[in-house]
Amino acid sequence: MVLKLRVLAGTSPESMTPITSLVNTNKAQKLSSELFEGEIVAHIKNFPGEDGLVRESEYFSREDRQGITWSIQVRGRFLVPCSADDILFGNTFDRPLKLPWGTGAVLKFMNYIDPTMEHDLQSTSKPWALSPLVSTMPYLMHQRLDDHDPSSSMSDRSLKHQDRTPSFPSTQSIKDWTPDIYQTLRERAQSPSSISSSSTSSSSSASSLVSFRSTKSNLSSLSASKKSDTLKGALKKVKPSSRNRKRSMQHSPEEMRFDNAAARRAFFSDAANRQSVVFGPQDIITTDFCYGFIEFSPSLALRLPGGLSFDLMRYWDGQPVRFVCCKRKGREDTGKDGDGEPWEKIFWCIAIESYEDEDV
Repeated sequence: MVLKLRVLAGTSPESMTPITSLVNTNKAQKLSSELFEGEIVAHIKNFPGEDGLVRESEYFSREDRQGITWSIQVRGRFLVPCSADDILFGNTFDRPLKLPWGTGAVLKFMNYIDPTMEHDLQSTSKPWALSPLVSTMPYLMHQRLDDHDPSSSMSDRSLKHQDRTPSFPSTQSIKDWTPDIYQTLRERAQSPSSISSSSTSSSSSASSLVSFRSTKSNLSSLSASKKSDTLKGALKKVKPSSRNRKRSMQHSPEEMRFDNAAARRAFFSDAANRQSVVFGPQDIITTDFCYGFIEFSPSLALRLPGGLSFDLMRYWDGQPVRFVCCKRKGREDTGKDGDGEPWEKIFWCIAIESYEDEDV
């Protein structure tokens, strides 16, 4: 039987649906739950579709994406306020991994490109590797909307901002763009006036954003007052650790004006800085998780700098390779010895899995 790959996406591992037909088409799949709403786009170089034919993507011919072999783009918002330190992104697996010789070198490489990564890939139950989303993403764009009702549906928001929100995804690559991110500082996020404040930088520069097409919020049936109470309650629950509380309140807007992705990632490599930021329904976040060290054709391979490579087909048992955006579990909930899964809620996920012709 011929081994093939397919891609699925959704707001939980259980609710994922196939999106293989959308890979490399620059068309988005909607994501909607009580925790997150948005859209996701996948590009995989030389990816063979369900018909066995390779569908090329213009994404990989862009000058600023040379050497990239895959891209997962997401644009959306977190419907319940959450600390940037608690929004994680990475891989989770359903069963133990068969790790190849040289795994230590791979992990050193991963820690080099992302010092904030934590993992337990040698777990005898469910291996994982996760990092704070705000510090691990190669490209991240943030827009603070100026609506007076931060709990309004995305459909309403899109109508209000349609003059500066063209369709997602764009034909141009996502770039780091975070002039509004200082408005997410905890003391501002907890201020009622900050939720309805208008961002001058958004109005003047938002045309450069890769923007969000409207998605239907499953919270639309709730009354505005109830949603407002929910948001206020959630904000009160988002607390920094006592060790970092004092530091997290001392940032100025100037400190959070980043010239590039490297500056943004360096700033948020500090847990206290991440804990000083709260993302909520009024924050539109666009990310592009893209790298070039995994190849999908002619075979599944991992290639690292220095000529080190692995034929992943020799070690892959066929279980889904799942990328998830999830909420960090509280330390008190991970077990007495800190064991157990470090996440609790899933915002969205995308998976690549193998199948044979007879499985279709």
